[in-house]
Amino acid sequence: MVLPTMEVNLTRETICFDDVLLEPQYSDIDSRTEVSLDSYLVRSLPNSLPVSSSPMDTVTETDMARAMSAAGGLGIIHRYNSIQEQVTMIEEALKGGARHVGAAVGVTGAFQTRAREVISAGAKIICIDIAHGHHSLMEMAIKGVRKEIGSAPVHLMAGNVATREAFDDLAKWGADSIRVGIGGGSICSTRLVTGHGVPTFQSILDCSDTEYDAKIIADGGIKTTGDMVKAFAAGADFVMIGSMLAGVNETPGDIFKDADGKRYKVYRGMASRAAQERWRGTATTPEGVSTTVPYKGTAADILSNIKGGICSGLSYSGARNIEKFRFTAKFLKQTVAGSRESNTHILS
Repeated sequence: MVLPTMEVNLTRETICFDDVLLEPQYSDIDSRTEVSLDSYLVRSLPNSLPVSSSPMDTVTETDMARAMSAAGGLGIIHRYNSIQEQVTMIEEALKGGARHVGAAVGVTGAFQTRAREVISAGAKIICIDIAHGHHSLMEMAIKGVRKEIGSAPVHLMAGNVATREAFDDLAKWGADSIRVGIGGGSICSTRLVTGHGVPTFQSILDCSDTEYDAKIIADGGIKTTGDMVKAFAAGADFVMIGSMLAGVNETPGDIFKDADGKRYKVYRGMASRAAQERWRGTATTPEGVSTTVPYKGTAADILSNIKGGICSGLSYSGARNIEKFRFTAKFLKQTVAGSRESNTHILS
């Protein structure tokens, strides 16, 4: 039997966040308060924390959007609801609270109507949100939403993608920022189910070599503030997080206790069976899981720690802002033993 020709590249070695460290450098920064994280995902809407909460139904609704804005970041309200429910969440988030709010839309059904309505409600960022963004439906959606919003000053985010080719295509189609990362999320099983994916750190490195000026949103596989720092050094403009915020007061869902009195909240991937059954009544092949996470307190505390960790990271390279950091950062590749040494190994 003659087998079809296929592309096989077993010589390319990809790397993930745990494969690298940043080399400490001379610094004259006396306090991390001297470090500025000011960022302009949207030029007219500056952020003092380049972090976005993920548009998941166990992460971002009204309360999280307010908390993200208060911390200087961005909340993107999920699309797994009716258009009116999403509109109401946006309006409530903006009343005397959030400075600006993002809203997710899909690529099928009434997505253009949803985009129009959430913009009318006050959303300044539209996130076209699908698992595999390098797709003909994404091209149609970006161009359709662009036509729908016309000259309105709305930022268009799209994704997710894993390759430079995909990033360039979405930028050409009209995306202002692009979510980079496929299969790396803590509750995502895409790589296990489909066999497809690229380590998120590698995807960021590849996409940062683009000739287009679309912003890079690092999304997936980010476990620590150290990973965020590495993402910024590799070329990311923003990071998007879900699991690091899961379990706080501001995430949707009730707090419940186990038999020992420990408190928990639900956290699930939007391609998990539980999530699919909730938002569309049935489930196809799941590419995510649903679980519970320990209750963590307030989003403000988590986000304060995140900001402090990123600022400390920049200070170790002697950089007072992210732009300078990208030019001064020096990566080292570490071994598996080095990765183990990097952990708080007294606990193991």
